[in-house]
Amino acid sequence: MKWLNKLERKYSRFAIENLMQYIVGITVLVYLLAYLMRINLIPYLFFSPQLIQRGEIWRIITFIFIPEYGSLISMFFASYFYIMIGNTLEYHWGTFRFNLYYIFGIIGTIIAGMITGYGTSHYLNLSLFLAFAYLYPDVEVRLFYILPIKVKWLAYLDWFYFVISLINGSWGVRAAVIASLINFFIFFGKDFI
Repeated sequence: MKWLNKLERKYSRFAIENLMQYIVGITVLVYLLAYLMRINLIPYLFFSPQLIQRGEIWRIITFIFIPEYGSLISMFFASYFYIMIGNTLEYHWGTFRFNLYYIFGIIGTIIAGMITGYGTSHYLNLSLFLAFAYLYPDVEVRLFYILPIKVKWLAYLDWFYFVISLINGSWGVRAAVIASLINFFIFFGKDFI
């Protein structure tokens, strides 16, 4: 990927180190404010093309900080898992390429959201897991905190979930799925071809 090397040489100074830690940290803060302190910021953060066009441009990026999980325990383990995945990918690719992977996913999600009206970081985060599983298929995690399972098997479930979402989802969900997978295929498409 010569174009990626050129981008890295030119713009690597703008890369944010430990990007996933910042994203997860802000997401946890939003969770704590919304669910524990009852200061619900989520209505001001979700993606809405209509509100963006009215001037609430922060919604273009703040939707990635909306927590996906309801319980504190789920939030804790999901946060730990995403930080682990993000740090591992950043170590493997370098800061710039990890930033670029995530930014491609965000841009795709924004474009899909502006077209369909639906924007979510859910599928974007799942595409991070796909990248991790593709690079490290034999890493074991504890399913339900008990059963050891290799991430490649969880990635197959992830792919199945993407396919089911494409088949049964609304047009907004389908666009979000496709947009979140664009970054995966930009980085790994050559291997599939």
